[in-house]
Amino acid sequence: MMAFWSYMRTFGLFLLLWLVNLGGRGAVVAYSSQNATALAFTSCLSGNGIENVTFKSSSSSSNYYTLLEFSLQNLRYAEESVPKPYALIVPESRDQLHKSVQCSIQHGWQIVMRSGGHSYEGLSSTSQAPNFVIIDVMKLERVEVDMKSKTAWVESGATLGQLYSAIANKTSLYGFPAGVCPTVGVGGTLSGGGLGLLARKYGVSADHVIDALLVDANGKLVDRKGMGEDVFWALRGGGGGSWGVVVAWQIRLVKVPPVITVFNVNRTGNDNVTELVERWQSVEPFAPEDLYIRVFVFGGSPVSLTFNGMYLGPLPQLLKLVNEIFPEMGLVAADCNETDWIGSVISTAVANGYSADLLNRYLATKRYFKNKSDYVKSAISSSGLQGAWKIMEEKPDSQMILAPFGGVMNRIPSTRIPFPHRAGYLYEIQYVLNWEDASEDAESVAWMRKLYEYMTHYVSKSPRGAYVNYIDLDLGHASANGTSTVQQAKSWGEKYFGVNFFRLVHVKTKFDPNKIFKNAQSIPPLSQS
Repeated sequence: MMAFWSYMRTFGLFLLLWLVNLGGRGAVVAYSSQNATALAFTSCLSGNGIENVTFKSSSSSSNYYTLLEFSLQNLRYAEESVPKPYALIVPESRDQLHKSVQCSIQHGWQIVMRSGGHSYEGLSSTSQAPNFVIIDVMKLERVEVDMKSKTAWVESGATLGQLYSAIANKTSLYGFPAGVCPTVGVGGTLSGGGLGLLARKYGVSADHVIDALLVDANGKLVDRKGMGEDVFWALRGGGGGSWGVVVAWQIRLVKVPPVITVFNVNRTGNDNVTELVERWQSVEPFAPEDLYIRVFVFGGSPVSLTFNGMYLGPLPQLLKLVNEIFPEMGLVAADCNETDWIGSVISTAVANGYSADLLNRYLATKRYFKNKSDYVKSAISSSGLQGAWKIMEEKPDSQMILAPFGGVMNRIPSTRIPFPHRAGYLYEIQYVLNWEDASEDAESVAWMRKLYEYMTHYVSKSPRGAYVNYIDLDLGHASANGTSTVQQAKSWGEKYFGVNFFRLVHVKTKFDPNKIFKNAQSIPPLSQS
């Protein structure tokens, strides 16, 4: 009888592996240690009550791909050749998230965390690691606003649109400084800094994080006190994927006026665009911090320009100010709209092609794209701008987005949090190129690199700066995922974090020396060097 039950246990183990890994396709595989690891991992999830899991090779594989692509925003990383996760886990509670991370650590699965899925290089949806899983926190989207303390707790799976809506449901006199894209996840935004239209008034999003709940490299759930000030410093702008899994963030709200004016001004023609950008460089970074004017330059022949922004005050004050300091912009009342803070959020989102429904986390228009970033410390010459426009004439779907600094950004120390780009920077540039078909990948990426190379002479140097939330693997990355030495990681780390890079390395060395949390551009510990 004992021999019979031993046989049945062996048969049952084989059968379960076959069902999990082959989805009933009729193939037979040899029992292996990898299968044993997969079985132990799935048993750990099941034993902790985590049932919202979809496997790549299963009878529900169609659901797997639907879920995988729901929050995958760059179609370059949906292509068949791109590695796919063994499983997609969608925790339904904080406890399930905690247990999912523990099971992954315990059984050696690399964790790819996904909030909104907007990683420019697909790091929230894929990995080069042989065994990886995605933990998608889209169901952890609760936002609790406390107007008594003027703070909010927001779970990492919430989008910016959900955060903004929750604040607006409580008050019209407070907001939060973050980006204009409502489908972007809060977790990713705060991990990299967070730039938006309130940056000149209040700094980056991560400047306003005051606590966090983190699952660390030991699988423990800790708050700010439990993780210590070094890790808490690193979390706020030190890049996602290096420090653990943030379950929720506590943020400080910022005061906004009852009336805000938003505007869009369109111009065209190479010569006119060049003159306007030249003038904008000398005005906007030094303007009062209540005024935010960013510039969109669109490719094509000729290039065209849109001024988009907002003023923290009523329309008459905006017109008076702009006509005094920047009359060349040609702003008139018909270009403007008076609203409140949440109205300005919706208006700006719609102007950028997003839905007016801030609670809708699905991005309907998805494309193939390659983006890069730069920072500018000295105004770019007329000839320098004209050279960029000439390259952009080749690609009607290209853009350069110029986002102004100055204001309070000049007064926040570059070491307060890992985001270093503060005093002395005039503006940030985001380069954008979209295309419609995978067959255009190689040529499109090569074109973007050509434009970026051209701009080398005109942007920050030693190091040339970059924004980690616009992550760019061209700056260097691990050939085997997450295995870079400190010396190798300098190629991107100093561009993103400046003088803060080596402090981040020391934090990593102390709190995650075995690189439990890693990706292609994560911070390495000194032990890897």
